[in-house]
Amino acid sequence: MSPQVWRLYGAAASRRLDQHAIEALGISGDVLMESAGRAVCEAVLAELRPGGRVVVVCGAGNNGGDGFVIARHLQLLGVPVRIALVGDEKRLAADAAVNLKRARAVEVVFESARWRTPAAGVIVDAVFGTGLSRDVEGAEAAAVRRINAGRDAHRDSLRVVAVDLPSGLCADTGQVLGVAVRADVTVTIQAPKPALVLEPGRAHAGRVVVARIGIAEGNADLPADAEVWTRREVGQRLPERPATGHKGTFGHVLLIAGSEGKTGAAALAAEGALRMGSGLVTIACPAGLNDILEIKCTEAMTVPIPDTSERAFAAGAAVPLLELVAELVPKLRKPLVVDADGLFAFAGNPERLAARRGPTVLTPHPGEAAYLLGSSPAEVNRDRPAAARLLAARSECIVVLKGAATVIAAPDGRVCLNPTGSPALGSGGTGDVLTGLVAALLGQGLGGFEAAAIATFVHGAAADRLAAVMGVSGLIAGDLARAVPEECARLREAAEASPDPGTRLAISFPERSVSARPSS
Repeated sequence: MSPQVWRLYGAAASRRLDQHAIEALGISGDVLMESAGRAVCEAVLAELRPGGRVVVVCGAGNNGGDGFVIARHLQLLGVPVRIALVGDEKRLAADAAVNLKRARAVEVVFESARWRTPAAGVIVDAVFGTGLSRDVEGAEAAAVRRINAGRDAHRDSLRVVAVDLPSGLCADTGQVLGVAVRADVTVTIQAPKPALVLEPGRAHAGRVVVARIGIAEGNADLPADAEVWTRREVGQRLPERPATGHKGTFGHVLLIAGSEGKTGAAALAAEGALRMGSGLVTIACPAGLNDILEIKCTEAMTVPIPDTSERAFAAGAAVPLLELVAELVPKLRKPLVVDADGLFAFAGNPERLAARRGPTVLTPHPGEAAYLLGSSPAEVNRDRPAAARLLAARSECIVVLKGAATVIAAPDGRVCLNPTGSPALGSGGTGDVLTGLVAALLGQGLGGFEAAAIATFVHGAAADRLAAVMGVSGLIAGDLARAVPEECARLREAAEASPDPGTRLAISFPERSVSARPSS
């Protein structure tokens, strides 16, 4: 895999990484804990202002053991530090218990059960790591709330650094298990976790730093749960534009779209395809709407489809139309994108799409995905990667599950989480632009997974750049489409930059973007 692709490891995969290090590489759990603690210690020192003090809040598991290591090193460096132990000391994990003794040996002060957050300094969240699978309750929940309350009360002088993962997050889904820490910095050990890219987890993570501690996660026997592509990776994968190219060599997109009162969807998808570099775009639309679309889309061609007296795309003809789509789609051989109402033709039975012989990309939002799977939007959003994987497996299509941190899934189980985009995309028509981007890349010869991942990244990155100037409110789909060529140019520049392995994960946040290595 390219060094410009981040591999993400959830709870089970992280355990496999540790086991690999211990059993195959001969690195003891104690050494792993020491390495992790030292790495986090460096991040704490970077956040600590003169005169501040540190409170390390430790749970009873290995994450707490990392916290004991952090506190010991800070103590030896002369940094004012205290440990707040949450949970039963008698139930500490073995390596954690060893490091508790070491912390006491260097005379780290232990807070009482009624510990207080400092007014200035750093709180280290070492309560829970990737192994949490239940709601946070009792003393641990109280500790998480106290950390968050302290951060809110002293926002200008107190920073929260989370070890591996903010406590209270599900490592695999990013969901909050009852209550979760809101960190300013998360130092994730060895490799990022899906929760740091998926919402609401990424909003809790703050700036994400990856601490490499010598575990060879690139081993083929240690498959990742998902991946994230960087700007450099996306730039390298954009289709080439040879000097001898012309409109006939850059693909021809046919859009079957348009209904009364909704011609904008067809127009925006067409503009998206053109802005993504498609050589030709043709819109097949009801004849009664042809004149409107010819005016709206001067750069695209149109093919009028005969109307009925009720309009072929009107509500009264919805059922025959869906039946037509369901029959027609499996017979088409060309690469295909299915979006919006076209998805409803396969509601509850996405297996009908498996009969297709050409590459197929589905672009549902959670409600449409739930309709296809026969579930609910809430169920889809509880575990977005799992829902996308299931839909991809059942339909044998590439699935683009839209939303915060869009999920791209393939039938073979491969998943890419998109790190770009923000609430700026929350306006009508932006999804239509995305459909056009995907279609254009398919028309230029890219495979379904690659086209979907690149289009989603470009779509979100263009919105991020506009939002940095305009704010997250007021961006409209036309603005987004027009920003695509410039964003692609910037990505091509990033592809030519020197590779930087780096240690910081590129993630976009609702209110800000973090410019992070290894992106360029």
